[in-house]
Amino acid sequence: MPNSIIPEDRLRSTDLSNDEIARYSRHLIMPEVTLDGQKRIKAASVLCIGTGGLGSPLALYLAAAGIGRLGLVDYDVVDFSNLQRQILHGTEDVGRKKLNSARDRIKAINPNVQVDLHDMMFRSENAMQLVQPYDIVIDGTDNFPTRYLSNDVCVLTKKPNVYGSIFRFDGQCTVFAPHLGGPCYRCMFPEPPPPGMVPSCAEGGVLGVLPGIIGVVQAIEAIKMIIGIGDSLIGRLVSFDALKLRFQEFKIRKDPECPICGEHPTIHELIDYDQFCGIPQADAEAAKELQVPTITATELKTKIDRKDKFVLVDVREQFEYDISRIPGSRLIPLGELPARLSELDSADEIVLHCKVGGRSAKALRILQEAGFRKLNNLQGGITAWSDEVDPSIPKY
Repeated sequence: MPNSIIPEDRLRSTDLSNDEIARYSRHLIMPEVTLDGQKRIKAASVLCIGTGGLGSPLALYLAAAGIGRLGLVDYDVVDFSNLQRQILHGTEDVGRKKLNSARDRIKAINPNVQVDLHDMMFRSENAMQLVQPYDIVIDGTDNFPTRYLSNDVCVLTKKPNVYGSIFRFDGQCTVFAPHLGGPCYRCMFPEPPPPGMVPSCAEGGVLGVLPGIIGVVQAIEAIKMIIGIGDSLIGRLVSFDALKLRFQEFKIRKDPECPICGEHPTIHELIDYDQFCGIPQADAEAAKELQVPTITATELKTKIDRKDKFVLVDVREQFEYDISRIPGSRLIPLGELPARLSELDSADEIVLHCKVGGRSAKALRILQEAGFRKLNNLQGGITAWSDEVDPSIPKY
């Protein structure tokens, strides 16, 4: 199988037990796979960045298929809001490290898989070391710094990067592999969008079953490259619309001017990807840089208990307000704020809040530009209010 990414010499030390032959029998009887292909799957190693919405289905199916070594990178813990789509984790896992619940679920499906746990953020400082031992990298993250980082480290180490993304009802998938003749992520997106321009799934939502579709496509692409069969998505982007149940395909061309995989590359090492994407390193630095005065949830509760005179403005959407609200708050969605400034008095002290603080920081800057000065942004938003003040307020 000349197109397989698994070196021939690795197969000589890879055998299947009788139990494995029984387990993978539906693979072995396929002429496109056979015993040779299954041995390649067992000899392969895959690094999955993230064990969330995309990481869950792709890790489960790769493990069931018989991947020999599966590396998982994550540092988060399981939250109730994950359970709607992150099927690696169950209700009893809430509060546990995602890596631990992922390992237990994978081992329950296939105890033959070696599971490597990397309890850390995927950063420039560790990316090279993490990626080097694996044959394929699969990006299951939802933020731009990690996408650019995973792209660049894969280009520099000549590893295929199986990319997937999801948002609301839409998903997309491709394979970036310049060393195999295809484009990279920077060929498709030379520059990141301005910070806050593209909402995350936590801000915009995602249909729970959607990552199952995209994550499985990512797993399929990895297995095809390992066995050496079919037409890879290298140079092709598949887009999926769940509402219309429609797949579309788009060609992605290699950019000869790409700064990392082009004819004259200018990027030869990993950079600061938070800075590249315009994301401040910490909330405190962001507040200082953007001149966003903040107030904590406990400080806001003290103001309410003292019956201080101020206006509490909620800049979320109506459907979010219907889920949960801080008593006494006034709803003015962020998108409507510029047209509704007349409803607010610049002489009043105003506290703004949203879900976690990002949108209300934007609202505060809009009011500052309009001449308002007595402003505060609720740090952590209504989520912090639920955590620190009133647990009866539901989190979403």
